Amino acid sequence: MPEIGVVGAGSAAAAATFVLDGKADVTVLEKSGGLCGRAATRRHGELTYDYGANYVKSDSDRVRELLTRTLDDDGLVDVTERIDTFDEAGEVTPGREPGGHKWSYREGLTQIAKRLFGRTDAEIHRRTRVETLRHDSGSETWTLVDADGEVWGPFDAVLLNPPAPQTADLLRGADWASPARESLVEAVEDVPYRTIWTAVLHYPFELDLPYYALVNTDKEHEVGWIAREECKRGHVPDGESLLVVQANHDWSVEHYDDDPASNVDALASHAADIVGDERLVDPDWTDHQGWRYALPDDGALAGPLAAAEDEGLYCTGDWVAGEARLHAALENGLEVGEAVSRK
Repeated sequence: MPEIGVVGAGSAAAAATFVLDGKADVTVLEKSGGLCGRAATRRHGELTYDYGANYVKSDSDRVRELLTRTLDDDGLVDVTERIDTFDEAGEVTPGREPGGHKWSYREGLTQIAKRLFGRTDAEIHRRTRVETLRHDSGSETWTLVDADGEVWGPFDAVLLNPPAPQTADLLRGADWASPARESLVEAVEDVPYRTIWTAVLHYPFELDLPYYALVNTDKEHEVGWIAREECKRGHVPDGESLLVVQANHDWSVEHYDDDPASNVDALASHAADIVGDERLVDPDWTDHQGWRYALPDDGALAGPLAAAEDEGLYCTGDWVAGEARLHAALENGLEVGEAVSRK
């Protein structure tokens, strides 16, 4: 069977690997200790919280089929509360009643990748940072070299799943003598990204609110998003509240390297003002995470991607789909897996 190398274990990579199972031998190299990329979950005591992507929507028929029928839907939870909006002044306006599904799992969104990879025979090597990509034009194969100098491969094809800026870094240093390389680098470099700094705020009391989340629609407030994890069954014990507060791009860039405690305090204060509850200024437990490459605002040009695919190099992820949504990343992964299997 063909040998396929995959850089990164995000949701799109998991979907592609799932499609390729039984059709190729797949080796996945992931720089971190986790799975599912920015669809990330942490636990603290009895708390479970998604601190990157918030949920997966049911907008894609293929993804809906994947999560509810193909995979075991045990533990799948649906957020039924609406999403309200707020403006630059922090004034909240009721949103529309929810349409479609907003899914997570009782164990968190990382279950998506865990369940997809778990249905395959893929070899997954965590804490393995790929630093060099090499192409052998004679054998038309690829090799990957990690930070420790270990060589992986040869592979008949390679899938690149990191965010576009990190993919561009890898491509710039690639040993790949092809006209497709430069055009692909340019296309990937042109994908714009938003940075997001996130605070997680826990309270030993329950909030009586009609909405699951608040989103800033005019993009002028320091906060872009506030979500209530207690709306996800099994994430937060009864009588408690857990807010995930995501700053907007400009604030996140300006404060990315500031003292985390100061950033958390600032976002807690903003949350209190927006929600209208001064108790939120003083959480009893907090967490935080900076996402330098959080959300793509556009996709890459299709031509350079297709030219690279002709040589056995594939890119996958939400930035390839051109939509910063988890369901878009999953659908793109399914499509890339099918494209590789047809070669």
